[in-house]
Amino acid sequence: MTTTRRSALGMLGASGALLATGAVAGAASGPAVTPTSVDVRAFDRFVKEQAAMDAFSGSLLLVHRGRPVLARSYGRANDAAPNGPDTLFAMASVTKLFTAVAIAQLAQAGKLAYTSTLGTFLSGFPAEIADTVKVHHLLTHTSGLGDTFTMPGYLAEALTWTDVDQVMNGTTDYIRRTSPEFAPGAGSRYSNAAYHLLGAIVAQVSGKSYYDYVREHVFRPAGMTTTDFYTRPQWHTDPRIAHPYAKQPSGGRADTIDQRLYVGTPAGDAFATCADMARFASALQGAKLLDRAFTGITLSGKVPPPPQPGPPPGGTPGGPHVAFQCYGPVTLLVGNQWVTGHGGGAPGTSTDLQLYPDTEWVTVILSNYDYDGGPPPVVKKARDIITA
Repeated sequence: MTTTRRSALGMLGASGALLATGAVAGAASGPAVTPTSVDVRAFDRFVKEQAAMDAFSGSLLLVHRGRPVLARSYGRANDAAPNGPDTLFAMASVTKLFTAVAIAQLAQAGKLAYTSTLGTFLSGFPAEIADTVKVHHLLTHTSGLGDTFTMPGYLAEALTWTDVDQVMNGTTDYIRRTSPEFAPGAGSRYSNAAYHLLGAIVAQVSGKSYYDYVREHVFRPAGMTTTDFYTRPQWHTDPRIAHPYAKQPSGGRADTIDQRLYVGTPAGDAFATCADMARFASALQGAKLLDRAFTGITLSGKVPPPPQPGPPPGGTPGGPHVAFQCYGPVTLLVGNQWVTGHGGGAPGTSTDLQLYPDTEWVTVILSNYDYDGGPPPVVKKARDIITA
């Protein structure tokens, strides 16, 4: 089964400016810029140990105040190349950040409002959805719409689609036929369907395809030189793109490209490098993608996400913590620091972008392995060393 999802509290994200790192597989780039309060060397040792056990395959980048501090790459991207700083990874649900920024740009331009209803832009939905679901609900996972990948028959049909329009229009048609699980605002459920519809709204309002809009208004102004929505045939043949190696019942890993859609959607699977994701973080916080007011609107907390199993990701196990769903990212208070961003997961994919605005750190951790129970241990370790 193919998904691009991850529980909301597992995915946090972004900050800082960036130059290309020039790192090679398994090696750091340039001199360390290591504030004494953050033990980057301990984190570096931990990642190396994880890679040696084949528990981590991917690339990572830590940035502090706009300067790259640590860049590492381990494992193989595909049969033709190892993972490196120029390796492109399927971003899974981190893609939702691009969609959220696109919506915010259109709101800033006065072309839509967060209170606008779905039916204002998209036709064919029953009144119970069209007239009650608002852009706000779609952005905060409170629309009552669920996961496209669990809709009966969706994945089997979606894997047969062979062009971009089939993916966008076909997915929207499936969502039109679904029933909400709860009234808008009356509950919370992570929703790939909601973010797909946000992308369809971007296309309708802008007069461009979702993909062209994001390329022109998000990737390009952020300086994301290689980020794009690559197709499944490109994924097979382009040696720059990491293949997804999913864990199998036997304990081994298998390439699962053919379990992914022909092209990613507004809910998941754009492709990016670590450096491009840090550039996105810099552009977002630096008001290059949105003005200061709408940057704040996008990154500030709106509603608390539903309780997650296990101990909270911040504080002591069972202790108090504060978390909010923003318009796209999640923001969480950890060790008296706010951490804001997103992560993503799918078979053979685990991605994470985290922003620490109080201390001006950014972490980007992209893996072409999947992990039981959430993100890879290196994601938690990075958060621990920054918030300690």
